[in-house]
Amino acid sequence: MDLGLQRRVAIVAASSQGLGFAVAQALAAEGCNLAMCARNADRLRAAAEQISTSQNAEVFDRALDVTDRAAVEKFILDTAARFGRVDICVASSGGPPAKEFLKTTPEEWQQAVAGNLFSVIYFAQAVLPHMQRNRWGRIITITSITTKQPEPKLVLSNGVRTGVMGLVRSLANEFGKDGILVNNVGPGYTATDRLKNLARMRAASGGEAEEQIWRGWSAASPLNRVGEPRELADTVVFLASERASFITGQTILVDGGAYKGL
Repeated sequence: MDLGLQRRVAIVAASSQGLGFAVAQALAAEGCNLAMCARNADRLRAAAEQISTSQNAEVFDRALDVTDRAAVEKFILDTAARFGRVDICVASSGGPPAKEFLKTTPEEWQQAVAGNLFSVIYFAQAVLPHMQRNRWGRIITITSITTKQPEPKLVLSNGVRTGVMGLVRSLANEFGKDGILVNNVGPGYTATDRLKNLARMRAASGGEAEEQIWRGWSAASPLNRVGEPRELADTVVFLASERASFITGQTILVDGGAYKGL
């Protein structure tokens, strides 16, 4: 299947590792030119070099904090200047810390809103004019299964990331006339460093062995396993492609069937 992504310009945030890196690698494999950003400059440079070499892709990278509006805007402008256009924007950021509600602080809520909602707003506001000029665009956010099914001890994610769903639906409604599709992807339990850290934290605080925690996460899915980053990445690539031309305003869960609703 020809996905129609050759020479498209894709921005992928938080792409030095984990899900963001898997998405960037998959888009490069389909022929996209890449603009990658993340906070850690050394890790980002290594990730960009790895993708450039393995996929023979043109990659532009810049270290930045996605909560810094001016830095995001400059990154988008420089990406457009480098490649001549912006076609795809994958907005992602690290999830907020695992906490129970009464153990959270106002500062943690503010950080969660800044990192997981305002960062998406900054990217969308910066890329939309470029996409409007070309009357073609894809904005894809990466959130979590918690947008549909709140998870224990993830109240910050449960509370904030549902706001991204409302934003995605609103942007899809407003900019569909410009040929711009906006969707959200919600991973379930996926074998990333974040999930490994969460397993260690829960084991340390609750007395349950990490192996038992992993078995519990696997059992949440009818497939009886956690996901792989490439499986999330393949979904994002499809939504970014020409083949997904009638899908917008949706939240697609990549969770192995863990969501129990209809």
